[in-house]
Amino acid sequence: MTVIQESPEAPAAAAVDDEAEILNLYRAHLSKGRATLAELFGSHMEVASEGAWLTTSDGERFLNAGGYGVFIMGARHPIVMEEVERQLRTHPTATRILLEPTVARAAEALVSVLPPGLDRVHFALSGAEAVETGLKLARAGGRKRTVSMRGGYHGKTLGALSATAKDVYQAPFRPLVPDFRHLPYGDADALEAELRAHPGEVCVILEPVQGEGGVIVPPKGYLKRVEELVREYDGFLILDEVQSGFGRLGEWWGADIEGVVPDVLLTGKALGGGVMPVSAAVATRKAFRPFDKDPYVHTATFSGQPVLMAAVQGAIRAVKEERLVTRAMDLGARLLPRIAEVARRNIPELVADVRGRGLLIGVELVEAGLAGELLIELFNHGVVANHSMNGSSVVRFTPPAVLDDTDVDFLVNSFDLATRDLIKGAATMPEGGN
Repeated sequence: MTVIQESPEAPAAAAVDDEAEILNLYRAHLSKGRATLAELFGSHMEVASEGAWLTTSDGERFLNAGGYGVFIMGARHPIVMEEVERQLRTHPTATRILLEPTVARAAEALVSVLPPGLDRVHFALSGAEAVETGLKLARAGGRKRTVSMRGGYHGKTLGALSATAKDVYQAPFRPLVPDFRHLPYGDADALEAELRAHPGEVCVILEPVQGEGGVIVPPKGYLKRVEELVREYDGFLILDEVQSGFGRLGEWWGADIEGVVPDVLLTGKALGGGVMPVSAAVATRKAFRPFDKDPYVHTATFSGQPVLMAAVQGAIRAVKEERLVTRAMDLGARLLPRIAEVARRNIPELVADVRGRGLLIGVELVEAGLAGELLIELFNHGVVANHSMNGSSVVRFTPPAVLDDTDVDFLVNSFDLATRDLIKGAATMPEGGN
């Protein structure tokens, strides 16, 4: 592999951890599949990160345009680190019996950047936990039937998996939670038929833009129409913004694009500032009423722990003070056409579409195998990107909003080189080969 860029100092961890040893530990104790995937990318170990860049144990540096949407403010943002380090030195974990100020302040800060009316917060760790919270609120409110969208991704815990309409993930775990129905994303008529058939019984959960579905942007007006239909037929609306929210789309929330106010909005990934795992379900007072009535009906030991809440406060501060939502919009407006132009020029017969919003950008190839090859070629040229779990032919870019002009040029130039190498590989592949 070509060395992309040498870091000034090799990370201290390189003297301790050997790549072959870590790979064997993955096989022995974690996942043989994950070990095989690591080998496809040269068995590199990431040991350090800062801003938009990560460093491996052998001193190579890679632009991080992956991370599944976690790093909207890059890695180890100083404002987030300052808040977390202060909390670590004083009171990182609470008893959850007494009043504790950081969780109250974090909830206040989060509500301040959400659509009006969403003012009740339940904190969790993962996006799937936030999804489970939203689904339980819907059930407690009498909506026993759930509609999610084909191509949508909501997590892999049992309730969330029931909403994630992907057979390969569901099949080993059936029977799942009953009374889930999957409809075409973007089809308001199909949704209306379902709501009309079961008035007052249906919870609708969907993403403003389907991230794992392959960066699927809905038709203009669709989200607003969904909200109108849910209200008309006395349903319950959950917007899953775990990936699309917190500035990723060039707005604080996908809900803001069409002025939608759901019963519950889910957030996560970037909420912990790229430092801590945090998610949240934020509800209207009416929707949250079952949890208000009994504080023990839905709990978790690490929900709202002080060190996590410090990260939330730091993340919101960082986005506000550095205007990262606007930067995400501006960077996306620059990156999307440049990536599309390179794709059209270099791989016109291999690319099906280039689409996105803000800093959620997808490049759809004509087959899934090519997407895997493109990911490897990008890595060979110094860029980490992601595949899409429900849209396997789509390579997804989720770069941070802290990119500077040099970073933007590096990303585009690396994509240019990667697509040139991809077309060379496709040209030399034996007929019928994969």
